[in-house]
Amino acid sequence: MGIKLENVGIAVRDIEATIAFFTDLGLTVLGRDTVRGEWTDTAVGLDGNHAKIAMLQTPDGQGRLELFEYLHPDAIETEPTLPNEIGMHRVAFSVDNLDEALAIAARHGCHPLRGVATYEDVYKLTYVRGPSGILVMLAEELKKG
Repeated sequence: MGIKLENVGIAVRDIEATIAFFTDLGLTVLGRDTVRGEWTDTAVGLDGNHAKIAMLQTPDGQGRLELFEYLHPDAIETEPTLPNEIGMHRVAFSVDNLDEALAIAARHGCHPLRGVATYEDVYKLTYVRGPSGILVMLAEELKKG
């Protein structure tokens, strides 16, 4: 049996702000839609499911995020995930320039949880709290090539 990761889905409180954050980091919007109907109720398991969606892709074409802003049923606010909690942890991106990525994140009010770390002279990396509390890891490879 073959298997391939299709995308990572993330429910957000403000799809426009979240799209702006990720497109400023370099992702592109592949498509947008508003979905509802029996097929979405069945697939998602929520009666009356109605959501705005957007599919974003990394520049290399390998990674995709599907964002959902629920119109019905009402979205349920939760506390932002902590790095050590069980469940969906974070989304991670390699970037060419971490300082530039952090400047972009800062324009969206998103800053490192604690600071920037260096992992064994291989990566410079940090976690930022993105829109809707999404944990986003940004990492720059130090030994390129």
